[in-house]
Amino acid sequence: MSRISHTLSAFFLFCLPVAALANPVLPPDSVGVVTRQNKTYVRHRVAAGETLYGLSRRYHVSVENIMEANPSIKGALVSGQEVLVPRVRAVLPAATPKATAAANAEAPTAAARSLPTDAKGNRVYKVQPGQTLFAISRKFGVAPATLQRYNKLPASGGVNVGQSLIIVPAGGAAAPAAEPVVAAKPVPTPPTARPERDDEAEKERAKEREREAEREAAKAKEAEATREKDVAPPSPTATPADEPTRASEVVRKVTESGLAAVIEGGNSEKYLALHKTAPVGTIMMVRNIMNGQVVYVRVIGKLPDTGDNSTVLIRLSKKAVAKLNTPDQRFRVETSYLPD
Repeated sequence: MSRISHTLSAFFLFCLPVAALANPVLPPDSVGVVTRQNKTYVRHRVAAGETLYGLSRRYHVSVENIMEANPSIKGALVSGQEVLVPRVRAVLPAATPKATAAANAEAPTAAARSLPTDAKGNRVYKVQPGQTLFAISRKFGVAPATLQRYNKLPASGGVNVGQSLIIVPAGGAAAPAAEPVVAAKPVPTPPTARPERDDEAEKERAKEREREAEREAAKAKEAEATREKDVAPPSPTATPADEPTRASEVVRKVTESGLAAVIEGGNSEKYLALHKTAPVGTIMMVRNIMNGQVVYVRVIGKLPDTGDNSTVLIRLSKKAVAKLNTPDQRFRVETSYLPD
């Protein structure tokens, strides 16, 4: 009986470590582990509202490594989706704060260094339709967290179309994506210094608005000089002084957006339009919002605000609609013109 007891004790002492190795402790939000090509991955079940950036922070793995392990991910994560997260921290030795900072240092790509600069010398990029913060970070080689810090973005990392983002700050390359928790605390800014910075920022914004107005004036002048002859014949009394050359003149430009439709029953071979408020003879730029196509038209009459026209901003001749390259009967456009 004593020999049997010793045998059972030895069996349990041997089996317990093996069982512990076969069933490693997993994070509370994972559903298991899997090994593929000598690499171990945590199987994570996506919860509502989770993002790739959030998973990278939770598991201390870069977004690029998660994307590489899940080539099927093309956009936002879906609740219930299973994502494989590489377990890189389980096999790597703990890094010192100095080594971590060196590993996180980023070198912007040539595309980032070739971006235009703003008044402060920052390399900036304007967000295009359909782009996300993650897509922009991959395009220019700058981590999403770094872009969030440069541009004071919300925690969600959301960006808007047309928003200008600082990609490389003035004075050099991008800073490390994250700093160690033990880093020295920043020196508090004296309360009296904040109004001065606000005033300087407001002055810079005013200068930028003035420069933007001057660029708009130059574009309007160039478009006026190169538009097609059958849109608007040149006025015999027109002189260079008639063109908008100052920012104060461009500010008067009227810009609207709404639905456009074709002039029913019209077969003109010219670029013509009916508009609700623009005076007859006005030369107006019309841009198809869906594809960016532009046409310049001449207003030949007032569009009655009745019947089908109640929701229509402008009606165009068939040739003008063809120029905008749309198969739709009604489509969204943006119009702009300089009133007399």
